[in-house]
Amino acid sequence: MESNCLICGLDDADPSDVVFRDDDWSAEVVPGYDVPGWYFLRARRHAERITGLDDRETATFGRRASDLVAAVTHATGAEATYLLAFGEAFPHFHVLVTARTADVPADRRAGEILKLRDERADRERARELVPAVRKAYADIAARQ
Repeated sequence: MESNCLICGLDDADPSDVVFRDDDWSAEVVPGYDVPGWYFLRARRHAERITGLDDRETATFGRRASDLVAAVTHATGAEATYLLAFGEAFPHFHVLVTARTADVPADRRAGEILKLRDERADRERARELVPAVRKAYADIAARQ
């Protein structure tokens, strides 16, 4: 773990924020992005950008991402679930999975959904969704 990496520090997240965690990947509600239905999927090892992933992380990323998107979609009833990656503010490899529910207006869809980060932040409601997403994820992953 890089001592100055905010994303690495998420390994100390409150267990009530965690959807799943395995040797390579973790998914959780993250402070500052705690909109209900939003989760970071991140490499547990400090890897900068997708090009910094090792072979095992690269091989498992697609399955973890697909299962998490399916779980978030199922648990939230989202009409769309986005998988976003930038890597500039926090170069530690992670993606933001965002549920886009029917009540999200047209001017807050696609890339504009990030404006909801401030408009809809609600840590308690975000945490309340974790058990349903965790169960959906476990059910989906068990079928693989």
